[in-house]
Amino acid sequence: MAKKQLKEKSIEETLWESANKLRGSVEPSEYKHVVLSLIFLKYAYDRFVERRDELIADGKSAFVNQAVFYNARNVFYLNEISRWDYLIENAKQNDIAIKIDAALAQVEKDNPSLRGALPSNYYSGLGLDRTKLASLLDVIGKIDTLKDKEHDLIGRVYEYFLGKFAIAEGKGKGEYYTPKTIVNLIAEIIQPYRGKIYDPCCGSGGMFVQSMKFIEAHHGNRKDISVYGQEYTNTTYKLAKMNLAIRGIACNLGEKAADTFHDDQHKDLKADFIMANPPVQPERLAGR
Repeated sequence: MAKKQLKEKSIEETLWESANKLRGSVEPSEYKHVVLSLIFLKYAYDRFVERRDELIADGKSAFVNQAVFYNARNVFYLNEISRWDYLIENAKQNDIAIKIDAALAQVEKDNPSLRGALPSNYYSGLGLDRTKLASLLDVIGKIDTLKDKEHDLIGRVYEYFLGKFAIAEGKGKGEYYTPKTIVNLIAEIIQPYRGKIYDPCCGSGGMFVQSMKFIEAHHGNRKDISVYGQEYTNTTYKLAKMNLAIRGIACNLGEKAADTFHDDQHKDLKADFIMANPPVQPERLAGR
């Protein structure tokens, strides 16, 4: 009798299992923050190397260390200490958590579009076991983020982790994550082809991402849309900014995480579309 063929694990499943190895060191609610910032650094590095190779191939080696030649192509410029190969080389050092924090701080400093998007001194404050963190770096390091030419791999991982955590924690009220089917339905109903889109409780930015996918699916122009939003929870606010930056979606989420009711960040905005999936409790409208 032939052996039953084992189903190959998806990247999302592999990462979730890797994150589960952190159990006992951090709370499950922290998994997404621990993993997603590392995936961001790997993704940014892969795109950086790809662009650097293009510059060299075009005879522009003199410009490989100038951020403008990367940012112009929607690629984040990475200083040496922010590069994935540097982190891997130092993965087994006792100060690897500090080095990861320094990498995130440096990439945010070098790329204005990431201002306020990345965690600050996060990993050094977790007190994670060095071997567990090194193991996670090793798993993420094996992901080829350029395999997906639509650059949607990171988005898939974001959606999976946010959804998985929602299921694991029994959160059915959409405090920070709206099921993809609902987001798709809202986009199809309002058909945001052009104008200003506003989500007063934008969570991790899923509504904006799907709006852009709707536009592309209907052969529209992403430049015809302006994105505005607001989010109450600081960690989710950062996730949204990172999520949108990864996808090259310019956005205005306000200067800080804030309650829509009590600290409106867009008082003078006249939006063409308002799309939101607020929780059941009205007092939580400003934070999903």
